[in-house]
Amino acid sequence: MSGSAAALTERIATRLAAPVDPAVAAFAQALADAAGARAVLFYGSNLRTGSLDGVLDFYVLLPGDREAAIWPTVSYHERAHEGVTLRAKLATMTLATFARAASGELTDTTIWARFVQPSALIWAEDEAARADVVAAIAAAAVTAARLAAALGPVSGTAEDYWRALFRSTYSAEFRVEKQGRENDILAVNADHFAGLLPLALEAGGIPPGLHGAILTPRLMPGERARILGWWKRRRRMGKPLNLLRLVKASTTFEGAARYAAWKIERHTGMPVRLTPFRERWPLLAAPQVLWDLSQHRRRQRSGG
Repeated sequence: MSGSAAALTERIATRLAAPVDPAVAAFAQALADAAGARAVLFYGSNLRTGSLDGVLDFYVLLPGDREAAIWPTVSYHERAHEGVTLRAKLATMTLATFARAASGELTDTTIWARFVQPSALIWAEDEAARADVVAAIAAAAVTAARLAAALGPVSGTAEDYWRALFRSTYSAEFRVEKQGRENDILAVNADHFAGLLPLALEAGGIPPGLHGAILTPRLMPGERARILGWWKRRRRMGKPLNLLRLVKASTTFEGAARYAAWKIERHTGMPVRLTPFRERWPLLAAPQVLWDLSQHRRRQRSGG
């Protein structure tokens, strides 16, 4: 391992060891035990804020090489904690697939773009699993940095390159993100991104050309075209693959009815009664729930 790759791995390992609320760690271990997982990653706004409110986001990484045709599998879980209910949304896949996606080997636009952002490894089966996850997250940083160098300007600040990366990856997916979302990501995670780009570029074989705060990534002749060709193929498949994942989630999302009921009550104030039919067939039950919601909003507007 080169010096820059070792430095990146050490940085990633330190970041992944970020402390979390013991309640979150206990929830993750319970989920890992139930799934027979190798590791659990925690990410999203709750990692940054430390809040237990809302929905906790986990990636549960399984052993083995066999993977569902469309991954990950999404599910929703609840856990009682000191008189309140903790809620979690899980994405489940094998660690082997996660690592291949992070390295850019697969036709995927989500894993490396998501996990170049902050995450915490809050449970691992053993040190081998921990090392595999660290290596995968380091690979995600390199994959993202190489694409950022190809998409960004000839010279610019690290933020210029990260903005170019996130704008492009958001446009490749079905995401409802407000304009300038990439600026929010960089602002709230400034400490995480500080110094990451030149380190990841160097680990990926691209001299960063760092002079003060300005980078001039020194891509080899033809390298920018190769990277952009790699991205063009993935960008073309981004929305179709995203759509397939949404279709799969709509039919296999374990706990979908409970998750939807909680979201509706949280955002509208309308309780949704969960019946066995609604639990088993959330899509078939959706029209009635939407009708009830329209009547609820009409009563609110009329003061009734």
